[in-house]
Amino acid sequence: MEHIKIKYFTDKIQKLTYIEGKSDWIDLRAAQDMVLKKGEFKLIPLGVAMELPAGYEAHVVPRSSTFKNFGIIQTNHQGVIDASYCGDNDQWFMPAYAVRDTEIHVNDRICQFRIMENQPEIIFDEVAKLDAKDRGGHGSTGKQ
Repeated sequence: MEHIKIKYFTDKIQKLTYIEGKSDWIDLRAAQDMVLKKGEFKLIPLGVAMELPAGYEAHVVPRSSTFKNFGIIQTNHQGVIDASYCGDNDQWFMPAYAVRDTEIHVNDRICQFRIMENQPEIIFDEVAKLDAKDRGGHGSTGKQ
């Protein structure tokens, strides 16, 4: 079990919890009320900063209901927060683009994250031919 230092920037959001057996993703909440007009971009504060363990990063993505409920998309589609973003003022944000007029309220669950181990160092060995079976060369189905 890992221990992670967390700082809250507001007492208006529920504290983060890991719910064993349900999902290994942890919900993040809006830390302030936000009004977005269709076509507008805003950084939504999530009210937390963390000191991630060395060798780990956080992957932040929208919840499955975020688009349906709020009409926003996360503009980077997946945020990656590395362990160096760990200072006292390094609050996490969700970059959001509104496809319709919308309101987000304090404590609304708008995205989720999980902690992942950093990718190991990789060396690429160039070859003229790969040994694995060919799947057809187009996406996962091989069909066009």
